[in-house]
Amino acid sequence: MVSRAVFTAIAVILMVLAIVLAGDAMVECALAFWRGDDVGAAALAGIGYSVVAIATFEIAKYLFEEEVLRGSEKRVAAEARRSLTRFISTIAIAIFLEALVIVFRVGKDQVPYLIYPTLLLVAGIVVVIGLGVYQRLSAEVEDAVEARDAEDEDGGTVETAQAPDAPSPSAAARVSRRTGDGRPTRRSGPGP
Repeated sequence: MVSRAVFTAIAVILMVLAIVLAGDAMVECALAFWRGDDVGAAALAGIGYSVVAIATFEIAKYLFEEEVLRGSEKRVAAEARRSLTRFISTIAIAIFLEALVIVFRVGKDQVPYLIYPTLLLVAGIVVVIGLGVYQRLSAEVEDAVEARDAEDEDGGTVETAQAPDAPSPSAAARVSRRTGDGRPTRRSGPGP
């Protein structure tokens, strides 16, 4: 109960800070326009703040959904993978947008400083590649666990007659679905 209260407080604080950042970005752009300052520089700074605000809001939303609403309930691996994928994708998008904003900001006058947004882009690429590897490995593990669970539920190995052109057992596990009585069934229609 205490951990839910703490996660709720942290999520609310992060959401408020995200709104403050987004509001500050709008106010700074309006003030730059009002004073006749460089609106482009204010807009780029505002985009940077907005990107950070989006990422912060997404972190708060993730904490609230995963730790407050769900708490300690048992999660299905595929559901956890989707949730984590959505979260990491948002962070990767924020990294790419921030790198793009920095490229426009320093690209005009300070070319030697372009190494920093370049490294940020490389970091974003590494995050996306890491997410792809995680997706691939976790999907393979899910397939293996589902196949093992199907064997356990049926009281041993699943006996299936395979034609010479039938998919491999791991491919068969990917296309299997459960009926109401727990038996694995093959999906009709074209194969994967």
